[in-house]
Amino acid sequence: MITASNIALSYGKRVIFKDVNIKFTPGNCYGLIGANGAGKSTFLKILSGIKDPDHGEVSKGPGQRVAILNQDQFAFDEYTVLDTVITGHLKLYKVMTERDALYAKPDFSENDGIRAGELEIKFGELGGYESETEAAVLLSGLGITESLLHKHMKELDGAEKVRVLLAQALFGNPDILLLDEPTNQLDIQSRQWLEHFLSRFHNTVIIVSHDRHFLNQVCTHMADIDYGKIQVYVGNYDFWYQASQLHFRQKETEGKKARAKADELKEFIRRFSSNASKAKQATSRKKLLDKLTIEEMPISSRKYPYIVFDPERSCGDVILEVDGLAKTIEGETMFKDLSFTVNKGDKIAFMGPNSLAKTTLFKILAGEIEADAGSFRWGITIKNAYFPKENNTYFEEKGLDLISWLRQYSPINADEGFIRGFLGKMLFSGEEATKKTAVLSGGERVRCMLSKMMLAKANALIFDEPTNHLDLESITSLNNGLIAYTEVVLFSSHDHEFVSTVANRIIEISSDGFSDVMMSFDDYLEMQEENSKDADYSEQKAA
Repeated sequence: MITASNIALSYGKRVIFKDVNIKFTPGNCYGLIGANGAGKSTFLKILSGIKDPDHGEVSKGPGQRVAILNQDQFAFDEYTVLDTVITGHLKLYKVMTERDALYAKPDFSENDGIRAGELEIKFGELGGYESETEAAVLLSGLGITESLLHKHMKELDGAEKVRVLLAQALFGNPDILLLDEPTNQLDIQSRQWLEHFLSRFHNTVIIVSHDRHFLNQVCTHMADIDYGKIQVYVGNYDFWYQASQLHFRQKETEGKKARAKADELKEFIRRFSSNASKAKQATSRKKLLDKLTIEEMPISSRKYPYIVFDPERSCGDVILEVDGLAKTIEGETMFKDLSFTVNKGDKIAFMGPNSLAKTTLFKILAGEIEADAGSFRWGITIKNAYFPKENNTYFEEKGLDLISWLRQYSPINADEGFIRGFLGKMLFSGEEATKKTAVLSGGERVRCMLSKMMLAKANALIFDEPTNHLDLESITSLNNGLIAYTEVVLFSSHDHEFVSTVANRIIEISSDGFSDVMMSFDDYLEMQEENSKDADYSEQKAA
């Protein structure tokens, strides 16, 4: 159990938390949600003791161990992968390193032997003899192979480091587990493994995640940060969304009724306060008006951008024909002999273990790079718009404000009012519209790129991981925008909910080939699971 009492935190005049009181109990998994900048990651740091609040305190049970997902990919570069995971239980790791140092001494003394015996007892009590096996199992579940266990962290790529750091947080059965975006860099199989792990985890878990499907699968409670407070709801993300919307509508209805009643009383008082025969009634209504409480709706930090893709024209019969595409980068095959035809209404999710392969394909189709072999052809009726995973090149010009930036992609005759209106719908209202592009956050850049996409009025959209950097509100708006879009979408995403609600066709790419199936994402996952079971059965039978 971990408890936060009277927590307050401000940055200058901006209040992040005010008088937050919340208890997280064992056996529950809490999804910590809120808009970008609401303070989710900051609150995790306060709970872990990494950051101190301005006021209040955090307490936990005696002897309870807190583990937090480390966000610094370079902090353990000089450690082996196995040691990095075991450092997740620091007390055990210190005992282990002291014990190993003693045994490595060339002049091992009698006192060293006594101390080594004490350390062996502690090592056993802390589960040290099973530690390497446990670490290897966690790493395997997260897609880190046995060949990497004794490599140094600096030898791993970014995605591999993230997985090792996640295993570090999970290691040793911590009493309180704090996870900030744990599904980042995980493939489908690793995400499913993590979901199963957390469903069997019996201690306290608090998670920050933008993955709605993941929150629905693992969370028993939602802790909603808004209005400077944290409100706990029993249930998963979908339940929280329905309950919070209902609560908001009820408050809104109550406020409207109260204001209507106040207006009615004021009108009566105005008309009859000077009328002698109705003076008593007017006085009585004045007392009622004084007692009437009208609660002002607090301003939520949650804001939903307006994302609607409106194509200039519908697609013709020929949309996109891909024939035998192949590409190799730095000696690694991205794909070969890739062929497919895009049909009307296709919303194709591109899957596969190598994210660079998907990015490479999209760059070829967008005309940014050339294939090594094969060809592709867009139909003459098709206008495509491309959303790249990395958008730095679009913001390189120095000194541009948002109005000037978006004007580059707006209709020729668009005036400043049109551009400001468009930016306002994308949550850049008032002075925000004059913000310099150089200071934009990752999420703000994505909203700019989505604005550019909408202004293109294309009938074929290409998206490479569009939900990266977005908050849940923006993801929901984009998700709904693509569900409503009637033309062609080609996209990649690690967001399960996003893929399952948008895609009607799946193309999986690997270096060996590709598969192309006309089905939903959930059906595709079910098919994969059945294929995996059949393969396991065949192996067992052969053995």
